[in-house]
Amino acid sequence: MSNPTMLDTAQALMDTMTPKFAVSYLRVSTRGQAERGGGHDEGFSIPAQREANKKKALSIGAIVGKEFVDRGASAKSADRPQLQAMLEYVKENADRVDYVIVHKVDRLARNRDDDSDIMRVLRECGVQLVSASESIDDTPAGMLLHGIMSSIAEFYSQNLATEVKKGMGEKIKGGGTVGRAPIGYQNVRYVDEKGREERTVITDPERAPLIKLAFEEYATGNWTVADLADHLAACGLNTRATPKIPSQPVNLKTLHKVLVNPYYKGIVKYKGVEYQGSHEALVDTEMWDKVQSILASRLNGERSLKHPHFLKGSVYCAYCGERMLVTNVTK
Repeated sequence: MSNPTMLDTAQALMDTMTPKFAVSYLRVSTRGQAERGGGHDEGFSIPAQREANKKKALSIGAIVGKEFVDRGASAKSADRPQLQAMLEYVKENADRVDYVIVHKVDRLARNRDDDSDIMRVLRECGVQLVSASESIDDTPAGMLLHGIMSSIAEFYSQNLATEVKKGMGEKIKGGGTVGRAPIGYQNVRYVDEKGREERTVITDPERAPLIKLAFEEYATGNWTVADLADHLAACGLNTRATPKIPSQPVNLKTLHKVLVNPYYKGIVKYKGVEYQGSHEALVDTEMWDKVQSILASRLNGERSLKHPHFLKGSVYCAYCGERMLVTNVTK
């Protein structure tokens, strides 16, 4: 056997013994999925996908050398930080990456246009997509299955969105609240004795009294929204914290949203239609209408109204402990 032939054979043997390089992409749709579960920050879904992808890599003679994870990211759009980072990594390392492994095709995309765009990038880089749960490959049968799974994923996503909207409409018609309740209320979840979950809205014991005070004081006509917002902030009215935004004192913009929101008089508005809500109203209709009338009369701007008094801001009620206000009564 000639030396070139022996060298070629040795190289071929080394190639078969050298593991291929795989990139693993993991995704969960909601932040709750990403955070809950057994004391693990990632929850159960991402670790399960990671393990399945590693096993798949071993079965095809590859090792996972790089991992990208989108936590709480919907597949309706390909504009996901880690997905885009993964595609850039594949482009920059096309000579190194052999496979991109996903748990299922719908982890990558849930519409055919995005799926086609992603597959075009992988093909141009000579990288093969592998599913840990589905038999997709570069054969005609594998490509057909991939197309079918992509279409099913798109149908599932669109059908789910339709059903969710339908459910939201029915809930609101029944007086329920969809999404996060406004400041002054709290979203709560109960589980009855049969294990059935019920989500409802209750008044916030800390903020509801101050929201009532906001309507009562503005209805006197003695406050501008800006001055009243400053006063309520001094009284301790803060917004509720979100995962991205910490709690902060109420400001003019927040208070204006409160004063024009019919939710506080017991009304839920959905797609331009008002429904009677099942939550507790913080103000009656007469008070709410009076506030709207004052706001409407000041569309061209509000004049700051000052009520100086040497005891302003320093006198408290001996009975309830609340700060006493200075107002000028108008008749």
